[in-house]
Amino acid sequence: MSSVHQFSFGQRVALAIIPRLTALVLALIGMTLRFEVICEEGAVPESPPTTGIFCFWHRCTLPCGWYFRKFRCSILISQSFDGELIARTLGLLGYGAVRGSSSRGGAAGLLGLKAVIENGFPVVFTADGPRGPIYQTKAGPVRLAQMTGQKIGSFYLLPQRAWTMRSWDQFLIPKPFSRVAVSWSRALPAPGAEDTPEMLEGKRQELNDALERARARAEAHFSR
Repeated sequence: MSSVHQFSFGQRVALAIIPRLTALVLALIGMTLRFEVICEEGAVPESPPTTGIFCFWHRCTLPCGWYFRKFRCSILISQSFDGELIARTLGLLGYGAVRGSSSRGGAAGLLGLKAVIENGFPVVFTADGPRGPIYQTKAGPVRLAQMTGQKIGSFYLLPQRAWTMRSWDQFLIPKPFSRVAVSWSRALPAPGAEDTPEMLEGKRQELNDALERARARAEAHFSR
């Protein structure tokens, strides 16, 4: 967890209030949601307890946060003020936080996630976070899979009814009593320990394709 001393007085007040309020609102909404699991051929939906590496797009953080709260996941979260808000909110729901990002503290973050996996717990990535561009996965999940030999799971959660924020990720806030599609793609095997940068880039594109298939399947589920 980042030190509170790096934040202004106003930010510290926000950190004391907003995570608790957000977690409460998410719980009140989450208890009304109806989740419907769908999978592409060959995909196996996960259930707790499990371990491994899992990825989703940043815009569905809220429904994912509620649905996967019993998995005891840890997530890589940036060291920014926004990251601190997210870490504290998810902590109230039972998540662990490893601090770092693709642009700041990335190597330390991956080592922290590696330790989580070695202790038998799953880790999750907002694959296009924290600043996008939307629907473009970063290299972190592939690098961690190479470090650990773990496969990478891909999923997307889409509320049938949601408020969409005017943000880079088109952030989704589920409306109460909405149906939510939980869409799984086939897991990707880990890259080899000796794979070249070009091969790792190919694996990153495979992951991007898997995440987009999950999103397309969820959108099709509600457009029928």
